[in-house]
Amino acid sequence: MKNDRRTIVLIGFMGSGKTTIGIRLSYLLKMPVEDTDKWIERKNGCTISEIFEKQGEEVFREKETQLLRELAETRFARILSVGGGTPLREENRELLKRCGTVVYLRVRPETVFQRLKGDSSRPLLQCADPLGRIRELLAQRGDKYEACADMIIDVDEKTEAECADRIIKELEKNNE
Repeated sequence: MKNDRRTIVLIGFMGSGKTTIGIRLSYLLKMPVEDTDKWIERKNGCTISEIFEKQGEEVFREKETQLLRELAETRFARILSVGGGTPLREENRELLKRCGTVVYLRVRPETVFQRLKGDSSRPLLQCADPLGRIRELLAQRGDKYEACADMIIDVDEKTEAECADRIIKELEKNNE
């Protein structure tokens, strides 16, 4: 059951703009913004890359799920930007919906590659063919992102301001 608060949950692949659009929405809507990856890093005293390296992806995914359980129980309106892999677990998709209005920032593989090439902080892209890996991961994840989205925003060739404005217009339309 969806709660009655105004929390906006931004989901999408890495490089889709969740962080920058979240910050823009925060400014426009005068709401706090939280990045769940940063939250996990603060709580664990190390980076996501270090958690992946030392404890493995499964441990990190469990930490994500536990954080979503906590967030789903709070009644505090905010903007949440979640990690790209968060919606992969069915339980997480349900928890995301309980947290608030889920907005999927849909992006093409080529856009992700252009935005993230040379970014060594992305553990899943440390491979010989990052664009191929992006295509593969997006193909695996697209249906899961769409399954929990209340709204889909295509972000290619748009500024964060244009995306944020579109989200606000859609939210206003849905609240009429």
